Amino acid sequence: MQKEKKISSELLCDTIVEGMQENKAKNITVMDLRKIPGAICDFFIICSGESSTQVDGISNAIQRLTRKELQEKPWHVEGKNGSEWILLDYVNVVAHVFYKELRGFYDLEDLWADAKITQIPDLH
Repeated sequence: MQKEKKISSELLCDTIVEGMQENKAKNITVMDLRKIPGAICDFFIICSGESSTQVDGISNAIQRLTRKELQEKPWHVEGKNGSEWILLDYVNVVAHVFYKELRGFYDLEDLWADAKITQIPDLH
């Protein structure tokens, strides 16, 4: 019987950020929720795309890289149809890929303001 490999949420988080950067995601924010009682996961990672095509591309890059590097697939994916807000749920880590105009409307950073927030500099 093969023992199931447990991927740390930190490694998964780093790999998702790398996938976002591969497709030139903007304004990447990592929210560490581990010290918040009742938080639904360990990390939220939020980024923005300049178009619905880029939002879709960022989502695909994340899934490709996590599958290739960690043999991980999202447990659940939402929003692929409109490509304005795609949510990739990896259980302990949830990635949110927003079309830039929509991100401010939902303002997830403010909703989880007590999280430890790390801004990842844009790669140009």
